[in-house]
Amino acid sequence: MDIRELTTEMNRFVESQGWYEANSPRQQTLRNLAISLCLEGAEILEHFQWNDSTENPEGLAEELADVALYLLQIASVAKIDLEAAILQKLNRNYQRTWNENNPDQSMG
Repeated sequence: MDIRELTTEMNRFVESQGWYEANSPRQQTLRNLAISLCLEGAEILEHFQWNDSTENPEGLAEELADVALYLLQIASVAKIDLEAAILQKLNRNYQRTWNENNPDQSMG
């Protein structure tokens, strides 16, 4: 399954829950989705709190899936072709010079 098919499945689920409805308590706004993405990302970190590895790989996989689903949802609502954006970013990163002496330099 590719990104577009995953996005279709994610949209099918969100629609089945009624979360696209204007009166939904879980409105799918970019703000709400961005907050949810960050919260799920923090749940990934919980798997490594006080440990260098996770003791629950299945739980970690579930949290990674939650993050991926929110990422797909944000891209869908924002009308961003996530696959194209990822490929463009990878291409840009290939053109960058990485400073090995500066661990604070991120991929951003």
